[in-house]
Amino acid sequence: MPIDQHGDTTLQGLSIRGLPKVSLHDHLDGGVRPQTIIELGDAVGLDLPESDGDALADWFARKSDSGSLVEYLKTFDLTTAVMQTTEGLTRVAREFVEDLAADGVIYGEVRWAPEQHLSRGLSLDEVVEAVQTGIEEGEEAVERSGRDIRVGQLITAMRHTDRSLEIAELAVAWRDRGAVGFDIAGPEDGFPPSRHKVAFDYLASEFFPATVHAGEAAGLDSIRSALIDGRAIRLGHGVRIAEDLEVISRAGEEVLVQFGDLARWVRDREITLELSPSSNLQTGAISAWGEELADHPFDLLYQLGFSVTVNVDNRTMSRTSLTRELALLVETFDYDLDDLETFQLNAAAGAFLPLEEREELIELIAEGFER
Repeated sequence: MPIDQHGDTTLQGLSIRGLPKVSLHDHLDGGVRPQTIIELGDAVGLDLPESDGDALADWFARKSDSGSLVEYLKTFDLTTAVMQTTEGLTRVAREFVEDLAADGVIYGEVRWAPEQHLSRGLSLDEVVEAVQTGIEEGEEAVERSGRDIRVGQLITAMRHTDRSLEIAELAVAWRDRGAVGFDIAGPEDGFPPSRHKVAFDYLASEFFPATVHAGEAAGLDSIRSALIDGRAIRLGHGVRIAEDLEVISRAGEEVLVQFGDLARWVRDREITLELSPSSNLQTGAISAWGEELADHPFDLLYQLGFSVTVNVDNRTMSRTSLTRELALLVETFDYDLDDLETFQLNAAAGAFLPLEEREELIELIAEGFER
């Protein structure tokens, strides 16, 4: 089915955009509206490559499609530059929530690294408070429009710096005030989770959940370290867990696969994979399998029973939405509504929420898909 200019398509008579969704892997500094970058950039004298919102959106898409995570991450210099003031952080967070709701998201977790937003004198607490204010303003705006959304913060430490314990303590300090989990992000290869074991030990002692970027730019060792050293209960991307699967034979739709111990553990323990199809293509995370979406091991992982979820990673860089990601998967793998519902139920089950709230979220998804 054709995907329209907004990334939407109709499946079994229903707009994918209108279906209830859960977003687990969505970076705040990767989802800034291009026009907002221009307006906030003018206020701080930022030199931008384009002065028009659409042209700047095109620039991000071109620069991000590099096949390298390191090059992909360089585009964040512009977005973080306009997120150094209370006003900038609050506006970006508010618009982020509004954009999630417009995408049909009813529960989202937004990840971002407070340590990257201190260049204009704000403290760690002040930047978290600014973002939380924006989130709450966005939730209120969505409620006034007749919809509901809830968004939690995933407080993130940069894996190539030495502030992870401090950021972990910040995340725990903000639990029950908006923070729902912890993450490490940034250059993955060469900076394993084991470098931050003290921070993860602290989080475990506080029973505070962690998701860890792993299995994107680095392979199985990064996933192993995320699980053992990071005590991750979700994997940020985790797509390269497919390297621990050996396809023995294919006969039509029947595939015989030999599991490695790591892959079997991730599958059997239902450790959530935060897969981001378009981003995985852009950063070269699936280069071992090919360069097209049809080469992505998403479907293999899904058919083998892994807890797969669909995410955008960075809306601005990938010029995408959760609706578009789902539409692309429908187009590529011929999924139906039951498949899309499964992805949302997997995400709801993996959300960093109390059990009762996850069960309520699951009911909302089931009701939405039934309608």
